[in-house]
Amino acid sequence: MTRFLKPSLGFWLLLCCLAVLTDATYLKYQDPKQPLGARIKDLMDRMTLEEKIGQMVQIERKVATPDVMKNYFIGSVLSGGGSAPAEKATAETWVNMVNEIQKGSLSTRLKIPMIYGIDAIHGHNNAYNATIFPHNIGLGVTRDPELLRRIGEATALEVRATGIPYVFAPCIAVCRDPRWGRCYESYSEDHKIVQQMTEIIPGLQGAIPANSRKGIPFVGGKQKVAACAKHFLGDGGTTRGIDENNTVIDYNGLLSIHMPAYYNSVNKGVATVMVSYSSWNGVRMHANRDLVTGLLKNKLKFKGFVISDWQGIDRITSPPHANYSYSVQAGVGAGIDMIMVPENYTEFIDELTRQVKNNIIPMSRIDDAVERILRIKFLMGLFENPLADYSLVNQLGRKEHRELAREAVRKSLVLLKNGPSVDKPMLPLPKKAAKILVAGTHADNLGYQCGGWTITWQGQSGNDLTAGTTILKAVKNTIDPATQLVYNANPDASFVKSNEFSFAIVVVGEPPYAETSGDSLNLTISEPGPNTIRNVCGNVKCVVVVVSGRPVVMQPYVGIANALVAAWLPGTEGQGVADLLFGDYGFTGKLARTWFKTVDQLPMNVGDSHYDPLFPFGFGLTTKPNKY
Repeated sequence: MTRFLKPSLGFWLLLCCLAVLTDATYLKYQDPKQPLGARIKDLMDRMTLEEKIGQMVQIERKVATPDVMKNYFIGSVLSGGGSAPAEKATAETWVNMVNEIQKGSLSTRLKIPMIYGIDAIHGHNNAYNATIFPHNIGLGVTRDPELLRRIGEATALEVRATGIPYVFAPCIAVCRDPRWGRCYESYSEDHKIVQQMTEIIPGLQGAIPANSRKGIPFVGGKQKVAACAKHFLGDGGTTRGIDENNTVIDYNGLLSIHMPAYYNSVNKGVATVMVSYSSWNGVRMHANRDLVTGLLKNKLKFKGFVISDWQGIDRITSPPHANYSYSVQAGVGAGIDMIMVPENYTEFIDELTRQVKNNIIPMSRIDDAVERILRIKFLMGLFENPLADYSLVNQLGRKEHRELAREAVRKSLVLLKNGPSVDKPMLPLPKKAAKILVAGTHADNLGYQCGGWTITWQGQSGNDLTAGTTILKAVKNTIDPATQLVYNANPDASFVKSNEFSFAIVVVGEPPYAETSGDSLNLTISEPGPNTIRNVCGNVKCVVVVVSGRPVVMQPYVGIANALVAAWLPGTEGQGVADLLFGDYGFTGKLARTWFKTVDQLPMNVGDSHYDPLFPFGFGLTTKPNKY
C-alpha cells in the first residue's frame, strides 16, 4: 500500500515564496506582449501622486543629474538652444550624456524611462557636424512633400545617432507677417503649402499603419523619433508680427488659416503638440482650455501629449512668473500634459502637488496627462530600449544626408530677376571666364548661411561653428581652374572699376537671429550690404544672392542688379547655390511668400485687397541646365 506524505509547513512556505517572487518579477506594464492600454493601466495603478507629477515635468539637461531624475521621478529632459554636453561634442559624447541621465530614471522604483527632447528644426541643429538643411521658409518653396519626408528620415537618423528619441519639430506656423522673427520657421503664408509640408512627420516618425485610428500617435522604432507639431495655435498671425503677441482673428479665420496643418499632423500620427506663447484675441494659448482640450484633444481626438514651450506657463502672466500659482492652475487646467519648466522644477512640483491635494486641479487631469505621456513612451519602445548605443553614430553628417540637403538647396532657391529681358539672361553664369569677383558679407560665412537655431539658439557668425560649404567655397569648387576668382567682402567702387571683372556675385542678407530677437520693423539687409550692391553692381555685371530668413527690402536694388536670387537660409550645403548659378541644374523654385515693395504695405498676403507686391506669391523664373 502506497503511503502519501503530508506536505510540511516548510513546503507551503516555499510555494508561497515562489508565488511572491513570480509576482514580483512579472510586471504587466513591462511586458511588450500585453496590449498598450493594459500596460498603461497597470503602470498607472502602481504610481503614487509624486511619481505621476514627476512624469509631467521636463527639465533642462544642465540640471538633470541622475540623482534629480531618481528623487523627483522626472519624466523628460531637453537640450535648449545651444545646450550640448561639450563644445563640438561627438555623437558618442551625446549618447553617453543621455544614457547617464537615463540611468537615474531607471534606478527608480518603477523604472519609467525619461524621454529626451531637442530642437531639430532644420536638421539636428544643436549637434556639431550634423547636416543643416535649409530653414522651412526655403523648403516651402519646393512644394515637394516627398523631399520633406526624406529630410525627416535623415534628421531622425542624425538625432538618434546622438541617443535622442524626441524632436521639437516641425514648426507648422503660417507666417502672415515677415516682421515676425520666427518667419523663417514657417513654410509659407499659405496654409495649403504648410499642410503639404507635414509630410516631414512620417519621415521623422515613420508612416502610420493603414488601420490606425485617427489621433493615435505612431513612432516606428529605434531609427525614428517622436515629432512635435508647433506652436498651437495662431503663432504666425500676431499683430505686426511681434513674437509671442496677440493674434486678432475670428474663430473661422483661426480655423481656416492656422488650424489646417494640425488636422494633417494629427492624422499622420504626430506624437506631441507644443503650445504657442502667443494669445488668441487676448487669451494666452497656454491658458486656453477651449482650444487645447476642447478642439485639439476632444474634437480632433488627439491622443499624444501636449507640451508647453520653454517657461510657457510662467508667461501666462505679464510680467512672467508674476502669479505662479495661477499659471500652474491655468496651464495644467487648460490641458497641457508636460511642462517645459525647465529649471525651477521643485517649485512646479510643489505647487502642482499642493493644488491636487487641495482639489484645485482634479486628479482626473493628472491621470489624463500621465496616460498620454506613458502612451508615447510605450509606443516608442522606450521601456524595452531605454538606453542608446553607438550603432548609429556614423549617421551624423553622413555624406548621403549632405547630398540630400544640397538637393533641397537647389529646389529652394527662387530666381527673381534674370537679365534685362528673357532673350538676354544673365544666368546661368559661365564657369570659364577671365576674372570674376565674389563680394558681400554672406559669401564666406557659414553661420550667416545657416541662420538662427544653428549650434547656438541665436546662431552665430563665422566658419568654425560646424562643418559645411560656404557659397564662396562652392563657387571655387565649380568654376574652371583657369578662371581667376577674387574675393572682397566689401569692395569700393574704384576697386571694382580697376579690375575689369567679367562678372560679379554679391552675397548679402540678414545676420542670424531667433524668436523675439529677429522681430524687425524695417526688414533691411545688414550693412554694408546696400553699399556693396551699389559699388559692385554699379560697375560690373552682377548677380545678387540674398541670404535671409524672409523677404527683405529689395526694391531699391532691383534696377541695379542684373540678376537677383532669393537663397533664404540654405544651411551647410552651399554647393547647392553654385549648382544653380552656374547651370549644373536649373532654377525651379516659386515663392511661397509674397515679396513686398515697402514695409508699410505689411501685413500683405496673397488674396488681400491691397495686394501690390514687388514679386507675387508663386513667382519664380526658371532656367534650364547647361549641357557642358
